[in-house]
Amino acid sequence: MTDPLTLTWLAAAAAAVAALPRAHRRLQLSLAKHPSLTGHARMAQRVARLLPGYAYGEARFFAADDAPADIAAQRRRGFEALAHTLNTRHARSIALTQQAREGLSDLQFTGAYRVPFPFSPLLRARLSLGSFVQRSDGTTITDLDGEVFTDLTGSYGVNLFGADFYKACMAEGLARTAELGPVLGHLHPAVAWNVAQLQALSGLDEVSFHMSGTEAVMQAVRLARYHTRRTHVVRFCGAYHGWWEDVQPGPGNPMPPKNVYTLKERDADTLRVLRTRKDIACVLVNPLQALHPNAAAPGDSGLIDSGRRAGYNKAATIAWLKQLREVCTARGIVLIFDEVFMGFRLGTGGAQAYFGVQADMVTYGKTLGGGFPVGVVCGKAALMKRYREDRPADICFARGTFNAHPAVMGAMQVFLERLHSAPVKAMLADLDATWDGRAAQLNARLAAAGVPVRVANLASVFTVLYTEPGRYNWMLQFYLRRERLLLSWVGSGRLIFSHNFSDAEFDDVCRRFVAAAVAMQADGWWWRAPAASNKAIRRRVLREALARRLRRA
Repeated sequence: MTDPLTLTWLAAAAAAVAALPRAHRRLQLSLAKHPSLTGHARMAQRVARLLPGYAYGEARFFAADDAPADIAAQRRRGFEALAHTLNTRHARSIALTQQAREGLSDLQFTGAYRVPFPFSPLLRARLSLGSFVQRSDGTTITDLDGEVFTDLTGSYGVNLFGADFYKACMAEGLARTAELGPVLGHLHPAVAWNVAQLQALSGLDEVSFHMSGTEAVMQAVRLARYHTRRTHVVRFCGAYHGWWEDVQPGPGNPMPPKNVYTLKERDADTLRVLRTRKDIACVLVNPLQALHPNAAAPGDSGLIDSGRRAGYNKAATIAWLKQLREVCTARGIVLIFDEVFMGFRLGTGGAQAYFGVQADMVTYGKTLGGGFPVGVVCGKAALMKRYREDRPADICFARGTFNAHPAVMGAMQVFLERLHSAPVKAMLADLDATWDGRAAQLNARLAAAGVPVRVANLASVFTVLYTEPGRYNWMLQFYLRRERLLLSWVGSGRLIFSHNFSDAEFDDVCRRFVAAAVAMQADGWWWRAPAASNKAIRRRVLREALARRLRRA
């Protein structure tokens, strides 16, 4: 007869053995996550909740890097001159922005998060920006004061072929559907035509229409879960797929991460997780991540130092996507290309054709609406079906009142017709050579000017990089605005060119961009101590935050 102690030890050993596979899988998952906070959503949320808000006073604002008094005074004079120019030149646009901000939450948010938060209160009090504009023409936007900017916002990806292109799509689309008007539920004939075109462009079987890119991604993920009967989504570290809970874990999402794995791109550990876990329904790929793999979308509010990195390697991206395609096929995982932002920027066949990889589902949005809001899912027939004939109560519901709105469908039809026109074909011809050459041109001029600024690009999407450690890189967005180069609220993190920029127009952008950088350097913002480093800056900011936190405790 076995004594109780032996039985206890045997039970413990059996439990330990049984737990080994689970522990091994957990270790594999941990190894596949990016080691930064970006790869660990729960920890990022905790840090965000603990990080204290604080603001620099006037003296510290101009000398956060311990610059000597003469440099701080130089910066102050430059700042005051910059603020005077912008505040007076755009007075009407600024006045309406300030008036509307009281009732418009979006303006409150974008205004506060344009720069690193310790600098934000004083900057907003002294230097105002206008958010209201009245006209677009070609590559320009005109504000309420009649000031003409060159548009580098790209309407967040909507404006791919120039403002005039979309004005025409909207006007003609409305004219085609005017007789039907706002009738919903029944479909305008344009819908059938659009479906056929999207089937051909995507190489997939079926189409569903939605009102935004976020909705399209939500539906694609929902269908993937429904048909695979699995729970988890794999997204890659730093990738953006809309703002709903499952695809935006971490800061910005009040809910804790659930049913989502945030993994590293271009990594063997990630492939190992995909090959071994049985709970993964789908993998989301945003082609824009090829420009900054494993890093969040760049915005100037996060520029506490010069650590921003970006760089596009087409061969490495293709190799990675083919590996993903192979493992997803082998494991029955749905591979979803999220082309909401990049759709057709890389060519009429989108990222699938550009990289030579066929996805199981593709989501589109932004530019496809021809200027109107839209979201689209294209997928294999087996994945798009929303019901089971043998189990009639087991459905995957997705409808929306404004899905396939006649006005949107009309504009989409015009967009898809013009996508194959000679002018658009000319814009998309020699895409890599054109935009890589333009990025090289701008970098050469920046280097010749002796300023610590460079750009990296994926086609016509540029990211601005900084070559020397510094705490004031975020100021560049305001010097660019003085040169009448219009950026979105994320500042110099992302420049989005429309493809209709001529060589002469791009040359003019280069001239003004360099002028802005030279002026910023002349005003002392890129002064640096001999021993300055990005690591030292980050440590300094951490000490500041800890000191404020302890002071409040």
